Amino acid sequence: MNDLLLGVIAMASFAAGLFFLRFWRSSRDRFFLFFALAFWIEAVNRLMLSILHPLSEEIPIFYFVRFLAFGLILYAVIEKNFPKKK
Repeated sequence: MNDLLLGVIAMASFAAGLFFLRFWRSSRDRFFLFFALAFWIEAVNRLMLSILHPLSEEIPIFYFVRFLAFGLILYAVIEKNFPKKK
């Protein structure tokens, strides 16, 4: 059951990445590109968690990858709200 839920989360993350990619293609705003990348990173992370299930809890790299994805989202929000001054 846990592997099924990890697969569903991975698929939903990938679909969310496609959703944000569509907005990036129409607006060319980097905010949407960063969100798409973050969701795809999370999809790969969940997929690898389901493949390496017996070892997944002992490997801290999965936490770092999740931290990277959330950091990318945080960076996108900060960059959008505080644009560079010219």
